Amino acid sequence: MNLDHEAVFAAAWSAPGTTSVELPAVRVNDVLRDRYDVTPPFSYTGAQLWDMEARKAAAPDQYIPTVVRTGSAEKFPSVHTGQLEDFTRISDQRLWADPEQYATIIEHVRLDHQHRRAFFLGAERFETPDGRVVTAGAGQPLFHVEHSVAGDEDDPLNLWRIVLLTEEYDAALAASFEGLAKDPYLRVFVEVHLREVLGRALVRR
Repeated sequence: MNLDHEAVFAAAWSAPGTTSVELPAVRVNDVLRDRYDVTPPFSYTGAQLWDMEARKAAAPDQYIPTVVRTGSAEKFPSVHTGQLEDFTRISDQRLWADPEQYATIIEHVRLDHQHRRAFFLGAERFETPDGRVVTAGAGQPLFHVEHSVAGDEDDPLNLWRIVLLTEEYDAALAASFEGLAKDPYLRVFVEVHLREVLGRALVRR
């Protein structure tokens, strides 16, 4: 598969009719300091935050249990080209606008380890290496996501944006992300990384 993930995402983001949402940048260490008791104390570097992104991309059910059905994620072998890592993953995810319902989501993933950007391109169909044909579930438009790490090495920013492949802008669908934008705490995948990989105890306050 020969995909330019960044170009596909950019084209969808700027296309008329699609529904694009960008969450506010999260200054991770400020939120850790202001909203958590962390034992032992900890501050992220950009490299550590990117390690979280790479792990989450490969195991979304472990890192985003609030979205991805436990045990449903399947990652297919990675292809490495320099600092780029490409793979496909399949999982059952909650619908954005109807989170009581799940659908099968197929995503072609690129991890740009040099620039610390991760792209997830939604797809309708995928034939696995062992010959199974998987079809994306119904209930919402296909979507593409970008996760990235920016900012200074000792003061990193966590960035997130999504474009849903609607024919016309869907204000109600965009509104389903307002809760994420207003959440004063870190996203669950950062908390999982802190607890499970970095061995920190967290108490929200």
